[in-house]
Amino acid sequence: MKEIRDLKDLAVNGAPPAFIEPLHVGRPNIGDREEFLRRVEAILDNQWLTNNGPMVQEFERRIAGYLGVKHCIAMCNGTIALEIAIRALGLEGEVIVPSWTFVATAHALYWQGITPIFADIDPATHNLDPAAVRRMITPRTSGIIGVHLWGRAAPVDELQAIADEHGLKLMFDAAHAFGSTYRRRSIGSFGACEVFSFHATKAFNTMEGGAVTTNDDELAEAMRLMRNFGFKGYDNVIHPGTNGKMIEVCAAMGLANLDALDAVLDANHRNHQEYRRALAEIPGITLLEYDPAERNSHHYVVLEIDEAFPVGRDLIIAALHAENILARKYFWPGCHGMQPYRGLFPHAGLLLPNTIAAAERVIVLPAGAAVSAAEVQAACDVVRVLALPP
Repeated sequence: MKEIRDLKDLAVNGAPPAFIEPLHVGRPNIGDREEFLRRVEAILDNQWLTNNGPMVQEFERRIAGYLGVKHCIAMCNGTIALEIAIRALGLEGEVIVPSWTFVATAHALYWQGITPIFADIDPATHNLDPAAVRRMITPRTSGIIGVHLWGRAAPVDELQAIADEHGLKLMFDAAHAFGSTYRRRSIGSFGACEVFSFHATKAFNTMEGGAVTTNDDELAEAMRLMRNFGFKGYDNVIHPGTNGKMIEVCAAMGLANLDALDAVLDANHRNHQEYRRALAEIPGITLLEYDPAERNSHHYVVLEIDEAFPVGRDLIIAALHAENILARKYFWPGCHGMQPYRGLFPHAGLLLPNTIAAAERVIVLPAGAAVSAAEVQAACDVVRVLALPP
């Protein structure tokens, strides 16, 4: 790869990119294609394409067993799963969430007339800071949504203690955390419920999909009704609802990918270690590490850039993009800086210094089982060249 010393030259020198096909964050992990196609053939043969078919039922059993939880309610995507969980819990008024998360966490509240109240994060973990959560509680607060960011568990016990003390509902956005653990127990059974995304960009995917997991029988029953228009049997609507059902072909992809998950996670871990080796001892670069005592997908390769690095975060991203390596800022500038929240809460950033600092420093590099060691090295080469003195 051509060494690039002058970032201004980067945009005009006409050098060919390192990759003809983009190397991007969120390249899908695809398990056993033959197994998936076998399941698709079975779906076509029995002509049951949706409406809680046998693939979805098997998928729910397998996921519940994998996570060690009583109920898995499969959904068409993670956002609908969030909305249904929020409504089933009866959240209203104000709900405390991090601003440092994918905007769907906030939108799922606002879409239902609930005000998301943004609390700051712990700079060491990027997860909600319990002290910040306490500061944001008002008489209108009905709940807390913790986010297991990057698959690292939120401060579950501290948030549960706050919820119990103030009579609040607690649920978790576990979109990043399928297969992760907290105190060696699978994420999926904490709080009142936990919501997963199985979008194509996740370590474990169903092409598109999501789920809510819980040990609460009544809550599970309510969510099953709500995802299917409130029907209980034929012509018997007993609850308000919407269409949140997962279709059979998505469940088939999930089952095929679940069988291949260990191989995917092993590849992710190898790539994360490769990034760690290649970026070691570069001043101004910190690679987010995962607790070796806990299980994690290692699906997110997260860098923080500080003042010791010769160029700013955005210029690093520009250099990577010029090489067709589509790294991402992620979550920038934080939900509080996006509409409609920027207009509703123009001064929210005054209470979110750690969120703002993370938003200005973070880069997420390409990862996933399809990313090769050579591609990891190419991405790191760009960063290494930029670290050279002028």
